[in-house]
Amino acid sequence: MKRVDEDLLERDPVARFEWVATFIGFETADQSALLAAAPLIAPRVPQLVDAVYERLFSWENTKRHFLSRQSGYTGSIPTDIAALQPDHEMIRFRKRHLAGYLAALVTRNYDTAMVNYLDHVGAMHTPKAGSPALSVPLVQMNALLGFVADAVIQTILSLNLERDVEVRTLRAFNKLLWIQSDLISRHYEGGGQLQALDTQG
Repeated sequence: MKRVDEDLLERDPVARFEWVATFIGFETADQSALLAAAPLIAPRVPQLVDAVYERLFSWENTKRHFLSRQSGYTGSIPTDIAALQPDHEMIRFRKRHLAGYLAALVTRNYDTAMVNYLDHVGAMHTPKAGSPALSVPLVQMNALLGFVADAVIQTILSLNLERDVEVRTLRAFNKLLWIQSDLISRHYEGGGQLQALDTQG
């Protein structure tokens, strides 16, 4: 029977990633499947980003977060949620960040820097990192990740890949997004011993 330092998993995102990945079965072959899919998925990232923001803007409780300044953004801030449009300069800034994240999932190696980047995705939606005024409830993060997962699945299924390639790619994304879900939710659990990373990726 294998053992793991459970306290370390709470403190160290890399150790946590490695254990969850091992438990789920996210292996080198899965990373290779994601990298192989990059040339086909990357051109569809703008459509994925637009779909995500259309969904976020369809609910007041998710749209309201876009009235807060995002870390790194120095332009004007929207003041009226009803009048806020997807072409506002801060929304365009955020869309570029989301596009970079989606592209990173299929183009970067899953080394320490990438794990810290994935962990920062969770932290930046809480006051622990990024903007102190930004605090997105976990229920919204879970709903968003579920929407992204479904959108990615739809995209992969539309590529008309060979069946075995399609299965490998879908399974790889499924495993990866479960790992990402854990690296998001950890920042909502108590918070006393969790690290707030400032890694920008």
